[in-house]
Amino acid sequence: MKKLISLFIVAAMLAAVLVLATGCGKKTRSLADIKASGKLVVYTEAGFAPFEFVSGGKVVGVDVAICGEIAKAIGVELEIKDVNFDTILGAIKSGKCDMGAAGITITDERKEEVDFSAPYTTSKQYIVVAADNTTVSTLGTMAGLKIGVQQGTTSDFIISDAIDGTEDDDGKHVKGELEGTGATVSGYKSPNDVVPLLLSGKIDVLVTDKLPAEMIAKNNADTLKCFELFYDDGTATDESYGVAVAKGNAELLAVIDTVIAQLIADGKIDEYIVYYSNEVTADE
Repeated sequence: MKKLISLFIVAAMLAAVLVLATGCGKKTRSLADIKASGKLVVYTEAGFAPFEFVSGGKVVGVDVAICGEIAKAIGVELEIKDVNFDTILGAIKSGKCDMGAAGITITDERKEEVDFSAPYTTSKQYIVVAADNTTVSTLGTMAGLKIGVQQGTTSDFIISDAIDGTEDDDGKHVKGELEGTGATVSGYKSPNDVVPLLLSGKIDVLVTDKLPAEMIAKNNADTLKCFELFYDDGTATDESYGVAVAKGNAELLAVIDTVIAQLIADGKIDEYIVYYSNEVTADE
């Protein structure tokens, strides 16, 4: 009997460890699971207008409109949750949400964690500075400055690599454009969080994606301006956005790709971008 009790305890402990290791019992939901639940759970970060922002007490924007069409195609309701951007991929992997849609740039590193839909729009990195700033023009001209970014984004990666340097394929250190210049980078929940710091002079430069930068400059036309970020050698920062799902969730990804292809063909995504850039004002 004692042996049986001991075996039972060991089995219970192993089961508990397994539950913890798999995210407290959560698993990736299949397309059938989503249909059965009646809702599609999407994580975003609602400080990235025009792709996602809060208006009238609700999260709206380009990505939300796209996700609404995906939910409609599946035949379920859309549930949007506003979270920190740098937690989205982890939430997808752990099964806390079905999809991530937050102006997420498709990168090789991120492809190791999640699967991406076909690209639905492209972007570039932009610089936002005070309207009277005449010194900042390229990445290298940010030497010694305080730079604000949205944490966990490609803006963060680009500026951090410029300040800290990178490694080549042989593991050798490659000096960054801003390394050793005294430039610093600070990460924030959203680009909007950087704006008051930029206006007060506590941050010198905001680096973010093109459309959010343009909206920030438009909403602060007398005090801020924006322009495309280039490396000193003239290289640009082209990137593409995709919807992220858990690795191997092929059926869900197929629905997403079908919807995106139709929206692009119908010109709807361009319509969403124009509408949410020009006709909808984010809550302060």
